[in-house]
Amino acid sequence: MTAAPVLRVEALTRVFGGLTAANAVDLSVGTGEIVGLIGPNGAGKTTVFNMIAGAFPPTSGRVLVDGRDCTGLPAHRMAALGVARTFQITAVFNGHTVLENVRIGTHRRFRSGFLGALVGAAGWRADERRAEEAAREILAFLDMERLSGEDAQSLPYGDQRRLEIAIALAADPRLLLLDEPAAGMNPDEARRLIRTIGRIRERGVSVLLVEHHMRVVMGVCDRIAVLDHGVKIAEGPPAAVANDPEVIRVYLGREAVHAPA
Repeated sequence: MTAAPVLRVEALTRVFGGLTAANAVDLSVGTGEIVGLIGPNGAGKTTVFNMIAGAFPPTSGRVLVDGRDCTGLPAHRMAALGVARTFQITAVFNGHTVLENVRIGTHRRFRSGFLGALVGAAGWRADERRAEEAAREILAFLDMERLSGEDAQSLPYGDQRRLEIAIALAADPRLLLLDEPAAGMNPDEARRLIRTIGRIRERGVSVLLVEHHMRVVMGVCDRIAVLDHGVKIAEGPPAAVANDPEVIRVYLGREAVHAPA
């Protein structure tokens, strides 16, 4: 990795009462890189993820995006800097079509603001056209254009998860944080997700992936970091991490690592 990292996390720590959920975690994601963050339940993955995304500030440590110190910035400020995320629980806008959901995700690109919308200014109308075009392009990219007029709530579970990714991509991020995107997916949906994440990288978007589905993690990640009780215990290429005795002991097990696809 020669380019400066899109994301760098330094000694990130979060204490809740007497519990240290994340303890001096270092992590980076390079330009065009896909990094997996794994570990057993309660390992601190979601805590680290939420601190990066701006859901809450760290107790100590730093979060840097493109070299800029963003520690403690709220989620909307992180989004403005090009950091988009999905969630563990499906979070689409019910009562709206698939296309409308993705258009909502383009709001960060708007320039004319509320006043322009109120008076129907030309700039706002131009933004509306661009939002429509961007939303349709993203749906085409994800092979979802045929679903554009469907009610988001009526989609099958796997398509709702893909729609979440489409909404996040609509913000035109530099870094995409995927929180267990394969949760609840069947094997065919998981294989399609692997291809989708690879194509997202081709758009110039770096990816940080929190995931329990090991076939997805091993199939798409350039590098994997492993947490246990809030501490990073291993990091490296998938094959090296999969064969790390400590990782196998605390989390993976040989059956999980070497299971056939």
